[in-house]
Amino acid sequence: MPVSLTPGAIKAISKLMEAPDFDVTQRLRIGVKGGGCSGMTYVLGFDTPTEKDQSFDIEGIACIMEKAHEIYLLGMEVDWHDGLDNRGFTFSNPNASKTCGCGTSFAV
Repeated sequence: MPVSLTPGAIKAISKLMEAPDFDVTQRLRIGVKGGGCSGMTYVLGFDTPTEKDQSFDIEGIACIMEKAHEIYLLGMEVDWHDGLDNRGFTFSNPNASKTCGCGTSFAV
């Protein structure tokens, strides 16, 4: 498994997938894109698989990731926080040499 999801992240993602209008052909895309204050930004959302993707399953959640992104994300943990001052997904990436204050951007 290139990345892991905490129980909190699994619960939050599963809740999104249980919505009546959820497109069951979509998979959870985990990846990166250029940009952000530290150079790269995390991608987490539902998308259609392409030929560039590898597929894997985490606790019944079908996931996809571009094969080229694994070098940046191998060993990363995605968590969900539901506090008053911090609500949303967080990323703990052992490959990041620098991260921004908001936690959604990193450098390698």
